[in-house]
Amino acid sequence: QFPVGRRLPCDIYWHGVSFHDNNIFSGQVNKFPGMMETVRKITLSRAMRTMQDLFPLEYNFYPRSWILPEELPLFVAEVRVMKDSDPSWKPTFIVKPDGGCQGDGIYLIKDPSDIRLTGRIQSRPAVVQEYICKPLLVDKLKFDIRLYVLLKSLEPLEIYIAKDGLSRFCTEPYQEPTLKNLHQVFMHLTNYSLNIHSENFIHSDSVNTGSKRTFSSILCRLSSRGADVKKLWSDIISLVIKTIIALTPELKVYYQSDIPAGKPGPTCFQILGFDILLMKNLKPMLLEVNANPSMRIEHEQELSPGVFENVPSPVDEEVKVAVIRDTLRLVDPQKKKRKDTHLEDVGTNPSAKGRLRCITSLIKETNHSLEWGCWATSHLEPVPESSESLPDAGPAAPRSPEAGLPSLCLKQVFPKYAKQFNYLRLVDRVAALFIRFLGVKGTTKLGPTGFRTFIRNCKLSSSSFSMAAVDILYIDITRRWNSMGIDHRESGMCLQAFVEAFFCLAQKKYKSVPLHEQVLSLIEFCECHLAALDEKRLLWGCG
Repeated sequence: QFPVGRRLPCDIYWHGVSFHDNNIFSGQVNKFPGMMETVRKITLSRAMRTMQDLFPLEYNFYPRSWILPEELPLFVAEVRVMKDSDPSWKPTFIVKPDGGCQGDGIYLIKDPSDIRLTGRIQSRPAVVQEYICKPLLVDKLKFDIRLYVLLKSLEPLEIYIAKDGLSRFCTEPYQEPTLKNLHQVFMHLTNYSLNIHSENFIHSDSVNTGSKRTFSSILCRLSSRGADVKKLWSDIISLVIKTIIALTPELKVYYQSDIPAGKPGPTCFQILGFDILLMKNLKPMLLEVNANPSMRIEHEQELSPGVFENVPSPVDEEVKVAVIRDTLRLVDPQKKKRKDTHLEDVGTNPSAKGRLRCITSLIKETNHSLEWGCWATSHLEPVPESSESLPDAGPAAPRSPEAGLPSLCLKQVFPKYAKQFNYLRLVDRVAALFIRFLGVKGTTKLGPTGFRTFIRNCKLSSSSFSMAAVDILYIDITRRWNSMGIDHRESGMCLQAFVEAFFCLAQKKYKSVPLHEQVLSLIEFCECHLAALDEKRLLWGCG
């Protein structure tokens, strides 16, 4: 461990919380710049809302959300309209502080007037969402799923999902929310950090029982009841890919700011924790995305009053050791070298032997074995290992450093299923336009000159939309977004504001078609003009 950083170069840097070292010029870092900010509850809700505006049916796995305090009047008005149109509708809402974690500050309400309008809401913004009242129950208990997702690369986009996850249970039998039980957190909130304090919490040595179990054990149970678990996994994979697609535009802006193109810098990867709730009809709903999912494989046990010791947790070992081990296997920089050279003699290469010892010791120390069960092996095949070509002549070829390891627990889902989802990546292309006109490397906001250049180069001004109107559009949208408490360290238009302006321009230019068709048409219009401009500049350069 290097608490104050390390000067000598490494293959892999494992940062504890977030990407924070700008003195890394090579290797790989286990965090993406800006990931912490991108998956915060408010930023995630904004990104999902943008995608819901474009593709409402494809993004109906995220609950209807409002951002407090800025959208409180809108929240009150929309709830009133919905109640007036359907008097039988008796909603419940859940309020989540933006920067909260482990269930901190979360509470349930039945009416917008119940929001705790203290000084805290101004200093600590929150998201309020429609509460899912009919979750799937197991043993009469509500539970959620923590799935581990590896974002291995941003450009090109590469996503892996762990074959198994954790199912985290409430500790009181579930009842639909009423005014009497709204405050019973052990009934409604699945957070492990809350329920562990319940007298009903069960630490189990089995992965199939207790208050924390493997997701595969739940799937086996559902399968035995006749549920279509193959379709369920397909829906979960779709949810994960669509969520990452919603997050990548913002991540790319942060990435180019911290690691500008053309300059030496590391590549990044990151393990994310997806919290998913299954509805009674087995529809998966996204609750949130965690940039720093806990990787602890033990829990505290009280031996006597005030005296605790750490006790191994078999269910955490079962899932988390495999995720860490196989992430290291996938990002192993020597793997590419072996692939390129087709030769690596483990017997004479100390560094290769060291890597093998490091990974295999991780398994031995935890006495870990991978047993995915009847369901997982039949529906999620391991990612095939790349074959290594070795010469036929001479002594027997040395074993691969991975020969003694289990098959990968991480399944590639993108680009494997890219053809099914690429049509959703419209905001990615809008972000590419935004980054092109940022001008100064290292910035994340677009100045007025950059916005005017974008309009001119894409030929978007006209007699009905003058450059004066362009300036007014820029000022109005930028001022409103800056008033929402968006990062004030830089002045200018953030990506979300640019996306709003782009949608506004698309609606002006292309009428009477759905929003996603308007946006696609404007993207293609802009890309066409910019490609022609680049070609001209190339010819001028040659001349």
